Amino acid sequence: MPGHQDLLGGVRVRQSSVRGEGATARAADDTSGDISGGGTGATGSVPPPRGGSRAAGRTAGGGPSRRGRRRVLRWVASVLSLLILGTAAAGYLYYRHLNGSIKTDPLNLGETKLGGSKPNAFGQTPLNILLIGSDARNDAANQALGGATDTFDGPPLADVQMLLHLSADRSNMSVVSMPRDTMLMMPKCTEPNGKVHPASKGLVQTNESLQRGGPGCTVAAWTELTKIPIDHFMMIDFKGVVSMADAIGGVPVCVEQNVHSRTRDGKGSGLKLAKGTTVIQGEQALQWLRTRYGFEDGTDIGRTHAQHQYMNSMAREFRKNAKLTNPVKLNSLAQAAIEAMVVDPGLNKIDKLYDLSMELKKVPPGRITMTTMPWVYSTKPGMDGRVEPMAGEAESVFRMVREDIALDGKGSGTPGDAASPGAAASATATPPAAPTTAPASAPSKIAVSVRNATGGKDGAQAKAKGRASEVATLLTGKGFTKATADVQTGAEDTTVIRFASDGQAADAAAVATALGLPASSVQKSDEVPGITLFVGKDWRTGDAPTPPPPAPTKAPDSAHALNGDNDQACMPVQPGFTW
Repeated sequence: MPGHQDLLGGVRVRQSSVRGEGATARAADDTSGDISGGGTGATGSVPPPRGGSRAAGRTAGGGPSRRGRRRVLRWVASVLSLLILGTAAAGYLYYRHLNGSIKTDPLNLGETKLGGSKPNAFGQTPLNILLIGSDARNDAANQALGGATDTFDGPPLADVQMLLHLSADRSNMSVVSMPRDTMLMMPKCTEPNGKVHPASKGLVQTNESLQRGGPGCTVAAWTELTKIPIDHFMMIDFKGVVSMADAIGGVPVCVEQNVHSRTRDGKGSGLKLAKGTTVIQGEQALQWLRTRYGFEDGTDIGRTHAQHQYMNSMAREFRKNAKLTNPVKLNSLAQAAIEAMVVDPGLNKIDKLYDLSMELKKVPPGRITMTTMPWVYSTKPGMDGRVEPMAGEAESVFRMVREDIALDGKGSGTPGDAASPGAAASATATPPAAPTTAPASAPSKIAVSVRNATGGKDGAQAKAKGRASEVATLLTGKGFTKATADVQTGAEDTTVIRFASDGQAADAAAVATALGLPASSVQKSDEVPGITLFVGKDWRTGDAPTPPPPAPTKAPDSAHALNGDNDQACMPVQPGFTW
């Protein structure tokens, strides 16, 4: 069982030590000159006592006879064999039990599939994981914790949504939270059983995405908004938060004043803490994560900031616990994590989760940056208190994640990056070869359909006339003689190339290279029959799209960044909620 033994704690140690002892016993037995076979001297049998054996079994010098030594060695070998088999069986059964406990759902139920994160020039691949907190009240444990009896057995909401970005070089980690009250256009989502949830015709609160087929639709909503390829998701419910907090032994949090989250009409999480730092676990940890009335201005934004403080503190505690040698503690953490989560099929085995945890562990807390998606209050009718992504600054954060730029402004550890330790020594290093892919076809053999999508997603401008034909002609001049203008149109802010099957990936990338488009513009999608170029709002005229502005080097202040090393963070308390 390679790759997962540390999760099994003492099982691995026990197997290793017993294997070594068994091997020693076998070696000793082999050198004794005894021959396995039937009869009283057969290996694995314990000879019956015989009269006078005590005297006959000794030499004239008083030591045990050779036959006596062989009998003892055979008995020891037999016992050790049973221990080896029993321990290995226990470890294997526990491994199977843990694997069988992992719950999965499809990764992406939407039409747009970005094909996963792409490796950089050095062959290093970033990871994007969507963390989802469900308010499901579908069993007794969650109902006891969740309250709100009118919502029992109702459809769940994705009340916590955090995108975790692990940099390609594993030097840093960025987390972007989307407030629960964010209003978005929901994409079309199709469940595995064929049930279709049509795309919304208006803005919908983001936490409702979970009701449109499950976490795969929450992933689809993020993909549509951010254009970030999401590699995995992990979803946890109320009882999962409690069990994880208990397993880790508590998480320290801080409030600037005494706080009690309880309104006159009975609303609030019930959290009651004294001023300063308190180690919380169990139901109290859940109350902290759910507290809205009592933190900052009593909105979902304050709750998001409190969740960041908790996540950073939990990350520091996990790193401490990861050094424990207590197998019971390690197994408790593993069991709690597995039973608490629903994951995508790409994380459906213990060794996969173990490998992921080892990747995450590479980032020191000082390079973890927790942020909130920049937002503005909606001014649309009926949306009081709801928020929308802040134009410009929200996209800046998403772009930094797409382009693997650290949100803390400290750069990465990629060879040649002046911001990284040891960069000068590695600046001249030859980058390793990128993962091999199928070679692209000759341009003259690649069929490309070109669609006019120059109006943009907001539809504020009319589509530029004739752009599909003009760009198709441009492609023909570059040797793509099978490029044709499509009568179908689209709506894209930036020019993208979509392809239908894995076999078309290299050809689609060749089209992007010919047009000078970035690798991120190439996307796998179920909504196109073949390689399709969508000429976006950024390419209304000329022979090339308008280049984007320089990428930002640090998250904007509106993202409210919190560094993972900041163990002094303390939540402001909302007036009227002190005691």
